[in-house]
Amino acid sequence: GRQGVIYIEREAGLSGAIHDKGVYILTGFLANRFGRKFPLALDAHICFEQNYSEIDGDSASSSEVYALLSRLADVPIWQGIAVTGSINQQGELQAIGGINYKIEGFFQVCRDRGLDGKQGVIIPRANLPHLMLDEETIKACRQGKFHIWAVSNVDEGLEILTGLPAGKPNSRGEFPPGTVNRRVADRLAEMAGYMRDYAGW
Repeated sequence: GRQGVIYIEREAGLSGAIHDKGVYILTGFLANRFGRKFPLALDAHICFEQNYSEIDGDSASSSEVYALLSRLADVPIWQGIAVTGSINQQGELQAIGGINYKIEGFFQVCRDRGLDGKQGVIIPRANLPHLMLDEETIKACRQGKFHIWAVSNVDEGLEILTGLPAGKPNSRGEFPPGTVNRRVADRLAEMAGYMRDYAGW
């Protein structure tokens, strides 16, 4: 496709300006990482299903990136891990607000449904100085029943969520075979080829 990342909440008038900005930054990240050798040819629709009220803030921008990369690479991500964090166009995670409430809220959901030792939250490393968690959450982390991963960039989070290496580009900008980023790059190149062959790019 040619429309790029389409944010359904924005199209429906259900998102605020800061959240919209996060989606534009997400688009910049994709172009910066994968659009240097060929034009990006995709229609990607991002939506919070069954959301009927306005949302704002950019804390979900990292989770939106993970969802999009997962789909492009055709690699599943572990659903027992919550994600929060704002990203910049280089894929670096930035601090967000309400970090303690978000961690404790997800912990309580996991506790009520049954802790399995695999659940946890990925947060920006920049938020580590802001952690002031309740004793129950801290105890569960110490016992290995719940986890908090602090990451600096998208690739670190991607490896936790998929269990696969993210992959770093070589001097020619190519990612190693078998990595998530290589699978994404190959898929985007394939899609660009379709546009060239069938749509006259």
